[in-house]
Amino acid sequence: MTGTVNGVGAEGADLARLYAEGAAGSAPAYQRVKDLVVEQITRGRWSEGDALPSESQFVESLGLSRMTINRALRELSTQGVLRRVMGVGTFVAPRKGSSALAEIHDIADEVLRRDHRHRAEVVFLGEETAGPDISGQFGLDPRRAVFRSRVVHFEDDVPIQLEDRYVDPRFAPGYLDQDFTRRTPFTFLSEAAPLGRGEHIVEAVLPSAEEAEILGIAPSEPCLLIHRRTWSQDALVSIARLLHPGSRYRLQGTFDQH
Repeated sequence: MTGTVNGVGAEGADLARLYAEGAAGSAPAYQRVKDLVVEQITRGRWSEGDALPSESQFVESLGLSRMTINRALRELSTQGVLRRVMGVGTFVAPRKGSSALAEIHDIADEVLRRDHRHRAEVVFLGEETAGPDISGQFGLDPRRAVFRSRVVHFEDDVPIQLEDRYVDPRFAPGYLDQDFTRRTPFTFLSEAAPLGRGEHIVEAVLPSAEEAEILGIAPSEPCLLIHRRTWSQDALVSIARLLHPGSRYRLQGTFDQH
């Protein structure tokens, strides 16, 4: 829709009409805005990945305060309906990705199974003296360097995981020579030191300022943190810290009762 009506874009005028039509009742203004946005997504006006009008456009079109609009969009983002990118805008969120709770899979395969596109950016790849905790788990001298990689994984250009991984050099000597924008650390390690068993510990955390910036989220957004350790035969090969924005990811699993 194009053009303007009394200085307000035609789309804004249409939203104002729809808001006015649904204004009857006792629901607060921010809830009516939420209902309006969800209804328009359901009807196909805005599809997955589409940009919504800016807060300023909503304010001008609906005649509401910025605080009211901000609350509505913020709550829809927390609920996973919208995705807000700082400095860019507000978008219809993709269907939330999921990972099997009791299994270990390559994140690239998970994304491809959802018919989406995976890509990765390497934040860091090198040797590092990891200290007594990491080295102790590997059974190494704390003064000895281990391999470390930090990789951001994207689903259709939306960052969904910050992978921070330590690797025992004894079991993956070619780790630092890999291009992890072309294949994931999981894929390389599966070939270099085939997975024997794994361990997951999951917790809810807030990201650090650096992590929030890398993932394009607010520092106040809750995240899912997966601590993952993997063994090849009886040897611990990898210790990974996998951080997911809570609005973009979930864990799921099934079980049988015998």
